[in-house]
Amino acid sequence: MTSLRVLVLSDTHAPRFWKGVPDGLREPLAAADVILHAGDVCTPAVLDDLAAHAPLHVVRGNNDGEDVAAWSGSGAGVPSRGVPETLALDLAGLVVAMIHDAGPKQGRDRRMRRRFPEAGLVVFGHSHIPLDEPAGAVHLFNPGSPTDKRRQPRATYGELLIEDGVLVRHTIVPLPSR
Repeated sequence: MTSLRVLVLSDTHAPRFWKGVPDGLREPLAAADVILHAGDVCTPAVLDDLAAHAPLHVVRGNNDGEDVAAWSGSGAGVPSRGVPETLALDLAGLVVAMIHDAGPKQGRDRRMRRRFPEAGLVVFGHSHIPLDEPAGAVHLFNPGSPTDKRRQPRATYGELLIEDGVLVRHTIVPLPSR
């Protein structure tokens, strides 16, 4: 059986909000087989920190500059191709697409299905609003932000468990209040 524990992040906004790995993320990072970051990293140092824990796949957000776009990875198993605007990955047999801004809520699932026709899951960020919506044209997953919760009650991240091409667990996890 092929199984992957995936940690999903977005909108870390360093250095304004990300001052280092938040305490509540240390154990999940240590347990992750793969890390996904759906953009708005804002500084490549965050990517270096994350890639030290597990292979990291990241897409560029609207606040990411050329330094993030040029990041090539330094951790084992990290692809050195720069940071694209979109990405489609095969994770344990499940096609997972990534994009930062998935556009307006209305019709999002249909737009993402057209953009990523092979995807079983689309991970996105931008809104800082956690979303786990399996119903619709494609499963949509936004982990929220672990550092900039905006109007949300808690900072959040996401966890996925993929086994032999099946998404068996998909969870939005609130971080402890600071």
